[in-house]
Amino acid sequence: MSSAAPRVTGQDHLWSVSEHLEDILATVRPLDPIELQLLDAQGCVLVEDVTVPVSLPPFDNSSMDGYAVRVADVAGASEEYPAVLTVVGDVAAGQAELLHVGPGQTARIMTGAPLPPGAEAVVPVEWTDGGLGAGPVSAMRARSTSPEGASGQVHVHRPAQARAHVRAKGSDVKAGDLALPAGTVLGPPQIGLLAAIGRGTVRVRPRPRVVVLSTGSELVQPDGELESGQIYDSNSYALCAAARDAGAMAYRVGAVADDAETLRATIEDQLIRSDIVVTTGGVSVGAYDVVKEALSSVGDEDEAGGGIEFRKLAMQPGKPQGFGTIGPDHTPLLALPGNPVSSYVSFELFVRPAIRTLMGVADVHRPTTRATLRTDKALTSPAGRRQFLRGRYADGEVTPVGGAGSHLIAALAHADALIVVPESVESVEPGTEVEVVLLG
Repeated sequence: MSSAAPRVTGQDHLWSVSEHLEDILATVRPLDPIELQLLDAQGCVLVEDVTVPVSLPPFDNSSMDGYAVRVADVAGASEEYPAVLTVVGDVAAGQAELLHVGPGQTARIMTGAPLPPGAEAVVPVEWTDGGLGAGPVSAMRARSTSPEGASGQVHVHRPAQARAHVRAKGSDVKAGDLALPAGTVLGPPQIGLLAAIGRGTVRVRPRPRVVVLSTGSELVQPDGELESGQIYDSNSYALCAAARDAGAMAYRVGAVADDAETLRATIEDQLIRSDIVVTTGGVSVGAYDVVKEALSSVGDEDEAGGGIEFRKLAMQPGKPQGFGTIGPDHTPLLALPGNPVSSYVSFELFVRPAIRTLMGVADVHRPTTRATLRTDKALTSPAGRRQFLRGRYADGEVTPVGGAGSHLIAALAHADALIVVPESVESVEPGTEVEVVLLG
């Protein structure tokens, strides 16, 4: 892990959102590339250009089920005066030996099958009588139940232009073309393309491994029974889901009680499977803020600027934050507030960009836009703090959801954007244009 630039320290220093994020991104580095099987590489980022070794399709082939014909043989064909051709056999997909189509002849051909020598076009089966001697048919009979369809005669009711319903060799991609550039995130279409050009493995940066743990003796698993003073642990679930949504492999650790030694031991045990550790809760100024107690004294003696530092940020929600590196591999650790909305907003602003940086993605940030604020009253913001409010965005307008309260997790569940109120603004009037971070 490369070291960060020297940090401004001190309990009285109030960090801006930008300063804190810059410090994180200066510390986190993309993971080393590895070679992975295609399906294992889904969601990963290519580290090298991939070129096409063989043209696709590799041969001229039919785009329809029908008959391979010579253009001159079907010129002027109609239902009243059909062209009558001799069927010389079938051409199926994957067939190695091809028939030759001579004058007055045709071959029954299946979608994806190679265009046989002598043929210049394909007429769909719907333009023929299917060899039955009546009017147009809608489909071919199965060869297993009607083998005679590969012989006899067929009536063609419409003419065809040269190359009609023929996919030309290399019409998709040609040998030597750039298939995918370095930096591409591999989704299902990209995996399909790599398989189509014969690539069984690919060199990528692996998906980061993120360990998420929440702290608090009051936390109970969602399927447990609540006793007096207890609440369900929602943060570790929300942040695991958010990490997976960002492209990581996330591992959730059960809630850790408010005991510093237990927390330190739990984190140390998790470092073996972590590229980044995320904790939630215990970072404020209370007597039971166990994360702060457990990690303030933890350092990376062999790396300048290492260790965990706890800070106050000029933002709401999410003022208390912690960041640094821990363990022999200098694993990044981000300590987030315990309030569910503060925790999630902090994840979006700081953890998600860190995960995307580990992946090697070019643009690590959520998209932003400008939108007209739709609300009945002005939005107020504490002086000197950047505020992030939940909102619903549509058609260039954004509407606050759930008011300004930072504790409203239900409001967060119905939001798809964050409304950004700058630290220099104390009030935003309805109808004002604001910056919006799009979460969807």
